[in-house]
Amino acid sequence: MYLSICTGVYGAFSYPETLDKVKAHGLDYVELCVGGWGGYPHGYATDLLADENKLKEFKEELEKRDMKISAFNCSGNPLAPGPMGEKHSKSAYDTVTLAGKLGVKTVVMMSGLPAGAPGDKIPNWVVATQSVPPDNPYQEEVVRYQWEDVAIPWWKEFVKHCQANDVRIAIEEFPGQLVYNVSTLLRLREAVGPTVGMNLDPSHMMIMGADPIAAARALGDAIYYVHGKDARIERGLCDVDGLLDNRHVEDVAERTWNYVAVGCGKDLQWWKEFFSVLSMVGYKGVVSLEMEDLTMSVEAGVTTSIEALEATISK
Repeated sequence: MYLSICTGVYGAFSYPETLDKVKAHGLDYVELCVGGWGGYPHGYATDLLADENKLKEFKEELEKRDMKISAFNCSGNPLAPGPMGEKHSKSAYDTVTLAGKLGVKTVVMMSGLPAGAPGDKIPNWVVATQSVPPDNPYQEEVVRYQWEDVAIPWWKEFVKHCQANDVRIAIEEFPGQLVYNVSTLLRLREAVGPTVGMNLDPSHMMIMGADPIAAARALGDAIYYVHGKDARIERGLCDVDGLLDNRHVEDVAERTWNYVAVGCGKDLQWWKEFFSVLSMVGYKGVVSLEMEDLTMSVEAGVTTSIEALEATISK
């Protein structure tokens, strides 16, 4: 395994400045955010495809530092109704086209989350038990509609585009998306084929009560990419309110869980076991640091995380 870094953490810096910062940490690989949510300060897939000079400069900045792209990231919601879904769907297609053009084999993204019914304007994440009311099981119909009428048809068409560009998709199991755990990833994979696998981000599993190590065993060769990202269940607060928490992510002192620098949630022994099991099930690829710890500065979080990952990764 080898380390990369998701450049979203350096969103306040220009593309050359970001590459310099990554290189200063001794890393030669970057996961570049070029679509979906965010401001894409380091390049937008649609713009790069439309301007050969921009694309040439984009590649040259990497080449003169002897750096490589571990993956493109276009995380967003391509299944959302209305303008968001249209924008993110185009962004996903353009990101795959760009990846094919540059020989980047992996695109990290999210599954998307549809609305709950035709005509709805807001995505609807159903995570409650589908058992009530017995005379009108509306939740069951929501989930059926989301999968069978929206998600699977969209993904079947998208996979054709991915195959034409020799690109595979690593879906991040993000809460608030249709694919948010092992079972939902395998459901989509069964419907559309092995072009789709998982970007195993352990932090998301931690905050939903799953065990990323058990998940790695269950996924096996369906793991296409891994994020090095930690989370901490906040003692005392979670005991009262549980893991479901819709407070704003910046409200770190009140939340029942937080994303934290690697080693500030799980200890290094846990991370050693995690990487050991990944290696055991055959994963030998990228571990890409995604630093979203709002309790410390960006550089402190990046340095802390890299030190922890360097001490635990299976090389």
